Parts: sequence; structure tokens; C-alpha cells
Amino acid sequence: MSALSGSPEGAAVTGLDATRVAVPGEDLAVAEVPELPEQARAEARQIMARYPRARSALLPMLHLVQSYQGYVTPEGIALCAEELGITKAEVGAVATFYTMYKRRPTGRHIVSVCTNTLCAALGGERIFHALSEDLGVRHDETAADGSVTLEHAECLAACDYAPVVTVDYEFYDQQDVKSARLLVAALRRGEKPHPTRGAPLTDFRGISRQLAGFSQHADDAAARAAVDAPGEYGPTVIGVHLADERGESAPPLPAAQKPAPDAGVPAATVHPGGEAGQSPGQEAADAREAAADTPAEKAGAARSHPDSPEPAGRRTPDGATGTDTPAGQEPGTQGQGSPVEQGKGKSGKRKA
Repeated sequence: MSALSGSPEGAAVTGLDATRVAVPGEDLAVAEVPELPEQARAEARQIMARYPRARSALLPMLHLVQSYQGYVTPEGIALCAEELGITKAEVGAVATFYTMYKRRPTGRHIVSVCTNTLCAALGGERIFHALSEDLGVRHDETAADGSVTLEHAECLAACDYAPVVTVDYEFYDQQDVKSARLLVAALRRGEKPHPTRGAPLTDFRGISRQLAGFSQHADDAAARAAVDAPGEYGPTVIGVHLADERGESAPPLPAAQKPAPDAGVPAATVHPGGEAGQSPGQEAADAREAAADTPAEKAGAARSHPDSPEPAGRRTPDGATGTDTPAGQEPGTQGQGSPVEQGKGKSGKRKA
């Protein structure tokens, strides 16, 4: 990991792409990814101060890098590694694991089309293919004008609004091919259509800053307005409204019934006969032995009875715990014996 930031070697090691965004009609120098300012390092340290262990700050720090450079660059990898005191390989392993961390330059907006089962069945796949054709890109590629990066989304957790498209993680619900095309066309013109629900749209770098834990808005009033933005939540709450109109309510949950004491234990062992001088354990063992149906069960109950005699060989002659069976004569150990015995022949003399 000694490669310089932005070098082909550094890109290969971290799994990240250091190429620049080329916009038609612009000089490549104009479209270069900006360097991380010193403010980014100061803000990274602010993030680290939020956590008992600094390493826990890595995820929001990666979002911070994206908010400045549009994706996780080799330079951003190096900054995170330096501040956290870990290797660039460790940072790169995290950055290449999560799909919200982009490995190559992105457009102003990230358009995600859900193509998981329900959305796909309702038109999500058709939406993706139509947008792909309009933009001239495939999954995780950016339009030539730098406006939009298009991607498949595995699931956007909004099945009741399917098919769903998000722009910079803000929801545009119940889309079809026509509405999705109009949405992307507006984005390419520089417009920002209001999401179906959630905060007003900004751009990918703005939402990355928000995910890093910093406000992307100019002042507190703008931030409050974004939080309180109106939205359409019909599909999610329609069941509540219908139930209210019909006077319906969920039936109360039945009271939890406590299990009877000693549930699952045979009655004969729960209520022993109370024979004088016996402990509860002995009475329960008597009951188990009496309830046994087969010879095998009776033998097992007898062996586990507290009053059963100690099997031969459990104690040495002096009463100490152990065995009085000579070594090497226990079942299954014929011919083993102790190390000394193993070295002797039948005569008891040491083998040569």
C-alpha cells in the first residue's frame, strides 16, 4: 500500500478507480476530481470524536470523502487510514464492500432503480432498460454529460410503493417508464423534482455530507424545512385509514398463560408418595422406576436411582475416588497398560 494516491498502483490495490470525469466539450483539467481540503481532515477528526473507539468512525468518514470528491478516491482512502491509524488495505476492504461507497467518479445524481422481485414484476426492469438506453450507460456507469449515474438497486425497502426509483436516496414512488424518463430528463436539465416523500432533492455530494453527519443545508431554517417537507404516504397508511372509516380494530392479544409448575414432568414424580425418610429425589426416582414399562426402562431407572449400589471399580479399596481395575485391563484397553508395564514382557522383566 505504498503507492501514491491516484496512481494506477494505488487504484489496483484499493479496488478503486482514479480516472477523471470527462465532460464533452470540456478540458480534462477542468473535470479533474478536486483535492481534499484541509477542512476535510478537520471534519474527519470531528467524526472520530463522536465514538469511543476512533475506528468506528470509518463509515461516515468515507461518506465525507464522497461529499468532497464524488466517490471514494485513493486520496480519501489514504486520509482515512492516516487519521484512524490503520492500513489503506483495511479502509479499502470496507469501501469496496458497501454499495453506497462508489469506486469511480459519479454524476451529480445517483439514480437507483429497484429491480428486486416485486418492483421487477411491476415494471422495474423495463424502467431500468429504458433509462439505460436513454443515457447510453449500463449499471454503475455515468452519462457522458456527467449528470446521472445509473444503477440497479437490489431492494429499496418500499414494496408498497413499487416500482420505486430513488435519486440520491430520496424516493420517487410508483414509477413507470414514462414518469422515470421524465424524471431523469429533468435531472439532466439541472432541475430537481421534489421527491414523492422525504426531503427536497440536493445532489449526491450533498446527501453524502448528510450521511457523514454534517448538515448539507445553508442554515437551520433550511434544514428544518427539509425535515418537515410534505410527502405522500398513502400506500403505507391506507390500511389504518380504512380501518378507521369502518370502525375496525385489531382483536386484543390473549393474555399470556403461565405454564403450570413442573410442566412436562410426569405427575408421579411431581407429587411423590411422601414416604417417610425419603428425599424428594429418592421419591421421584421411585416414581420413575414404578412408571417404567419395559425392562430397558426399568433397568435405566434403577441405575439412575440415588439408592443404587456403586458399580464395582468406581472406588479404590481405600475408598478414594478412582478405579481398582489394573491399568490395561479396562474394557477396550487390552494390552495398553501403563508406560512401565508396556515395557515389560510376560515375565515382568524389562524388554531389551
